[in-house]
Amino acid sequence: QVHLVESGGGQVRAGGTLRLSCATSTTSGRIFSDYAMAWFRQAPGQEREFVAAVSRNGRQTFYAAFSEGRFTISRDNAKNTAHLQMNSLKSEDTAVYYCAAVLGIYYLDPAMYDAWGQGTQVTVSA
Repeated sequence: QVHLVESGGGQVRAGGTLRLSCATSTTSGRIFSDYAMAWFRQAPGQEREFVAAVSRNGRQTFYAAFSEGRFTISRDNAKNTAHLQMNSLKSEDTAVYYCAAVLGIYYLDPAMYDAWGQGTQVTVSA
């Protein structure tokens, strides 16, 4: 099993940057690199949506159309952490951001993920 804790959210103006982090701990013989990692977000009244994902070894990444070119997902398997660097933020990026973990390969469907963090609020003002 894996436990996830996000940090790094906050309030910024449009055009600003934030770097989200997801610290993990594992049990039951699992290690961090067993898991593909992803970030999702959920705005009030909206469904949870895929933002970006990274493969177990960090070599493959995938982005939603709205995040590609502005956001960068990464992971450090030595430190058991994942990150989401967000640049050129827009007001429509305002949401609670969640990191998620799944054994094996990543998916775009949040229902496929095994574990979730508690979320971190990102607020972008115009």
